[in-house]
Amino acid sequence: MNQTAQAAPAAQKMLSFDNVELYYDHVYALKGVSIEMHEGETVALIGANGAGKSSILRAITGLRKIKSGQISYMGQRLDGTSAAEIVKRGIAMVPEGRRVFPLMSVKDNLLMGAFTRTDKQGIEQTLDSVLTRFPRLKERFNQQASTLSGGEQQMMVIGRALMAKPKLLLLDEPSLGIAPKLVQDIARAIVAISRDEKVTVLLVEQNSRMALSISNRAYAMSTGSVVLSGDSKELMGDERIKAAYLGGDL
Repeated sequence: MNQTAQAAPAAQKMLSFDNVELYYDHVYALKGVSIEMHEGETVALIGANGAGKSSILRAITGLRKIKSGQISYMGQRLDGTSAAEIVKRGIAMVPEGRRVFPLMSVKDNLLMGAFTRTDKQGIEQTLDSVLTRFPRLKERFNQQASTLSGGEQQMMVIGRALMAKPKLLLLDEPSLGIAPKLVQDIARAIVAISRDEKVTVLLVEQNSRMALSISNRAYAMSTGSVVLSGDSKELMGDERIKAAYLGGDL
């Protein structure tokens, strides 16, 4: 993976978790987690399955209610906000497993991402931008989503999220189940989206090498807690990260 994240400029804090705890029934999913993101950054959350990475995304999007702590977005309290309002505030999520509308066309799947928007001309401009970024989607524009490959479906759901014109894009395991060649294409697209669209990206990935190579900073998680954090390039060379997170990717 030869992608390099664009150096993030100094910017205001966009998102912060302050000592957040979250349970599934009586089981800890997040144990006093504190993280922060600034505008323009790409931040990676790495760790094994069940480490708590996706729980952070569910807490941000309101899909799971936190037990204690506080989540702030653009200086305002976010936890307790409805999922629809969170989308309106500029947060879009690409879920794990793609979750396409299989019997709908590529076009209609993409337009579903713009459901909160009313600016018809702006929607058309965003659609053109998405199709320019992902030319395969333009080639398959009127096909049913079920006929696309896994990698093409992943491009489509990323494009669907971009149709909402987000300020913060949440990506949950975008490389999962994707052919290695297309993983590189997805990685390049994430870097380009952050750079060209000025979108802040929070990336959840088990492919730690890919995640560290395209992010500015990263948090390494284990059993619901942050165990290491820092500059992604520095973490890539950290022996603890190599031993615990990069062994399977080398």
